[in-house]
Amino acid sequence: MPENTPTSSPDAAEPVKAPAKKGAGKRTKTIELTLTVTGTADGEWRAELKRGNTFVARNIAVAAAAVSRAARELHEDLATPIDEVIEEARSEQATKVAALEAELEAARQALADLD
Repeated sequence: MPENTPTSSPDAAEPVKAPAKKGAGKRTKTIELTLTVTGTADGEWRAELKRGNTFVARNIAVAAAAVSRAARELHEDLATPIDEVIEEARSEQATKVAALEAELEAARQALADLD
C-alpha cells in the first residue's frame, strides 16, 4: 500500500473536536492611549498623552533624537516620515547657523576696522 494512502483506524469514524476556547464570549479590554508628538521648524518637539479623552501628560518637551528613536522602535513606516521632518529642520537650522556666523564675522570685521 502506498505511504500517502490513509489507513483505517478505530478512531477514523470519530469527528475531530476543536479545543475549547478559554473565556469564550469574553471581550478583551481595549485601552486607548493617544500619543501626539508635534515639532517645529526650529527643531522643538513636544508630546502629550491622552487616555481616552483625559490628558495624562501635556506639553512635555522631548528631544528630536528621542522622537526618531521611538518611531524607529515602533515601525519603519513611522520612522521614515518623522526622520524626513527632523532632517529638514536640521538643514534649516544649519542654514540659520551659517547666516549668523557670517553676520558675526562681518560684525567682528567692522569692530576691527574701528580700532
